[in-house]
Order: sequence, then structure tokens, then C-alpha cells
Amino acid sequence: MASDFDLYRPSEEHDMLRDSVRALAEAKIAPHAAEVDEEARFPQEARDALVANDLHAVHVPEAFGGAGADALATVIVIEEVARVCGSSSLIPAVNKLGSLPVILSASEELKKRYLTPLAKGDAMFSYCLSEPDAGSDAGGMKTKAVRDGDHWVLDGVKRWITNAGVSDYYTVMAVTDAEKRTKGISAFVVEKDDPGVSFGAPEKKLGIKGSPTREVYLDNVRIPADRMIGAEGTGFATAMKTLDHTRITIAAQALGIAQGALDYAKGYVQERKQFGKPIGDFQGVQFMLADMAMKIEAARQLTYAAAARSERVAEGSEKEDLTFFGAAAKCYASDAAMEVTTDAVQLLGGYGYTRDYPVERMMRDAKITQIYEGTNQVQRIVMARNLP
Repeated sequence: MASDFDLYRPSEEHDMLRDSVRALAEAKIAPHAAEVDEEARFPQEARDALVANDLHAVHVPEAFGGAGADALATVIVIEEVARVCGSSSLIPAVNKLGSLPVILSASEELKKRYLTPLAKGDAMFSYCLSEPDAGSDAGGMKTKAVRDGDHWVLDGVKRWITNAGVSDYYTVMAVTDAEKRTKGISAFVVEKDDPGVSFGAPEKKLGIKGSPTREVYLDNVRIPADRMIGAEGTGFATAMKTLDHTRITIAAQALGIAQGALDYAKGYVQERKQFGKPIGDFQGVQFMLADMAMKIEAARQLTYAAAARSERVAEGSEKEDLTFFGAAAKCYASDAAMEVTTDAVQLLGGYGYTRDYPVERMMRDAKITQIYEGTNQVQRIVMARNLP
């Protein structure tokens, strides 16, 4: 058998990307992570560093000025940023979430108009699907869009919108024909400065405090008809296709948070001494570290395999079971992240429970990965309906 058997490992290019993103994250993002969390402010330093190194939206195709990174490369970027700051990892993650409907379904003119400034770092993208009464049941949305000549007029409220108020562009799902249920939902690009667009107060959250989460209010927002993404009535299908791909980015975020917690805990148990020796020498502690590392590696393998499927689907393959694998990666990695970060807090004892150490922040940040882009209960429903 050949010695260069590369079936189950990333390419050399992916490994080099990881090294460069990790170095950048540790130098430019990690020093601000605690302050960003404590002050609940947007991590502008992280955005500046990511834009300067063309890592803020690596998924944008080269045709529109982007890096044209594959799905695994995007995962690695998000993972390595999340390892030091969960809030900052939502910059590349949500830029993909918000813009992927455009990439998947929009006209070439619309792609050029909105993906080009995104690639340059001149704009950010957000995704508006959830509503006050339409969370897991996204098909029950009430935001509506009414045709008026060469325009559409949007009215409604979107809730739990990540990076709302900071992002310049918003992919908005709205009902254009209520009688057709999900087949009567269409997708649009709404701009922050469109008359009638406003934002609620930032939510006061348990974690990812540096990434603003706000309601988006659409009050008689009149936009040109050519801002519809794809054909009328295809918005819900586009939204679901988007989530098949982007749930993997949430898995990457969870994976990075878990890895950061394990790395910190490993260093701590070698320095912390009790009963005359490092606590890392005790078998009970070693077993905890072994379980943490095992869960992380299992999550990484599943996430990377899902990313590979995402890339093949993007290239036209229809045989990848992406819906199942995207849900499985997100569900498993986020459950693992919650377990690993909780154990990291335990390993640090009383210190782990204080804000002087990063693992309590990582534990708080990990929780949301079990909830957004579909709760893990919903992921299990998705998996059961799409068993490979």
C-alpha cells in the first residue's frame, strides 16, 4: 500500500492554512477575547485582522474577488478563530450564512453586486429567517412581501439575527403567496440603509456576547424587484439548502471552542499541584482529558467529512447525503463542545468558575451551538428523516 495514503487527512494546503490562521488568531484576536466578552462589544479588532488577511469571507468565489476557498478551508478558518474567541468566529461563519443563498440561487448580476463588496471586506452579510413565532417552524413565518410594479414591499419582524446592525446586507425570507405555504416563500437582499429598516436593542445573552443579536424590523421596506434571490416561491428551498451547508460551520465553531478549552485545561493540569504533584498525574484527571480529546477528534472527523460532502455538492454531486451529514456534524460537535467545556471548567475547579480564566467563557459560548441553525432536537428529526 502506498505510503502517501491521504484519504483521511487534510491536504498540505489545508494544514498550512490552519497554521497561519492559528498564528493570526493568537496574535490579533485572542488578546481581545475576554474584553469583548466582558464589554459585550463587537470584536472590531478581529474583523480588521480577518479582513487584512482575506479571511473574513474566504468562501466567496474568485469570480467575485473572493479567495474561492473550499468548504473544508472555510471550516478550518472558523475552527481556528473559535479556538480563541467564539464571538469573532461568527464573522466568517455568518458572512457565509448570509451570502450563501445569493451564491446558490441569485442571478449573476445580483451575485456581482453583493458578493464583490463582501469579498473586499467592505460589507458583512446576515441571514434573516427566524421570527418571534417562527423559530424551529421556519415555514410558519409571517413577514410578507407584496409586489408593487417594479418593486417589492416588505413588512415584518425577524428575530435572533446574528450581527444585525453591523452587517450591511441581509438575506430576508418573506411570504409572497400565503396559500402555497413554504412554496410561497421568497428570498430577497435587503440593505441596512433601505428606508424602513431598523433594529431592536441587542439581546443580553449568556455567551457569544461580542456578536450582536438583534431583531430586524421591516416597515414598508420598498426594494427593487431585481433584489429577489432566485425565482418567486423558491426562497424556503434555498434557505434549507443553505442550512445543509452552513450547519457545518456551526460544527466548526463548536469544534474550535472545544479545542480551545482542552488546550487550556491541558496546560493548567500540568502546572496546578495538589498533594505534592501536578493534578495531571492523577488517573481521574487523565481519564477526563482522554475523553475530552476523544470527543473532539470524533467531532473533527465528522465535521471534516461533512465539509467534504458540502464541497462535492457545491460542485454538482447529488449523492452525498449532505442533509444528514450536515445535521449530524452540527449536532455531535455542539454536544461534544458543551461536554468538553463543562469538563474544562471542572478541571480548573474554583478558578474555572471565574472570569479570570477563559474556560467559563468557552462554556457559555458553547451552549448556543446546540441551539442556533436548528436546535439539536431538530437536528435529530432531520437526521431521522434523511438516514443514509
